[in-house]
Amino acid sequence: MSIRRPGTQDTAPDTASPVGIDELLERVRARYQRVEASEAYAAARAGEALLVDIRYEALRERDGLVPGALVIERNELEWRLDPQGSHRVPEATGHDLRIVVLCNEGYASSLAVASLHELGLHRATDLIGGFQAWRAEGLPVTGGRAAGP
Repeated sequence: MSIRRPGTQDTAPDTASPVGIDELLERVRARYQRVEASEAYAAARAGEALLVDIRYEALRERDGLVPGALVIERNELEWRLDPQGSHRVPEATGHDLRIVVLCNEGYASSLAVASLHELGLHRATDLIGGFQAWRAEGLPVTGGRAAGP
């Protein structure tokens, strides 16, 4: 038996069918234009975009950093980039800021962008292929451990 307050109605449970991660990524990515590494590099160099690296520390230590990218781990992203938030970084200057999020391979960054769009950061996008695509194109990387046995 359920207890209801007088004057309220029962609400039906959400009956939407669950989706798998591949379908979710497809839906999320259909909402915005993703960018290639060379485009992200050019936009950042021209001061037209803020690169945000959401990879966790072990990956940054292993593979290195994108020079000039703002490092904000995924679990802090929304708090740091919300222009209205009390925990924002100085770079979070407004909702019109163009942000290019990069993760390791371009999956987590897509979900992160969906969350940024919910905060009103409508120009947020992500890097197709993530850091690995950046490095594969020979774009600047600093630090990291040399591959070896």
